[in-house]
Amino acid sequence: MPANIVAIADAVTAELNGNSFSQPFTAQRLYLPVFDLQSMSELKVTVVPKGITTSSLDRSRDNFDYQIDIAVQKKTPNEIEVIDSLMLLVEEIGDHFRSNPLASYPGARCTGVENTPVYAPDHLLELRQFTSVLTLTFRLWR
Repeated sequence: MPANIVAIADAVTAELNGNSFSQPFTAQRLYLPVFDLQSMSELKVTVVPKGITTSSLDRSRDNFDYQIDIAVQKKTPNEIEVIDSLMLLVEEIGDHFRSNPLASYPGARCTGVENTPVYAPDHLLELRQFTSVLTLTFRLWR
């Protein structure tokens, strides 16, 4: 049995791969999402376990908040239509997790979706690559 954060990250990856979005992709769960710049012409969606916060719920149980990052990356020209379509994909992914429980880990509830900043301007300027990272927070009681 894997650590809870790993099981949740796997469930997020399965959820991404089991649903349709405006652009096709295959999500991967990785610990170190480092890619060769030439391979970035293909849309990359990467799921990374990020952090755990705990707080006491009562004398015998605690709240565990698990943060999972989802990176959406693609080498792209600085064209508004292309970037707009990637921004739409990021929004669709966030909306999906805000609205749907994890099919393979229903005990973890998504309590927050953060996308700050909405894209990395330095990646667009220096690498000509769109990069946006969503941070999902899942709560588990145990």
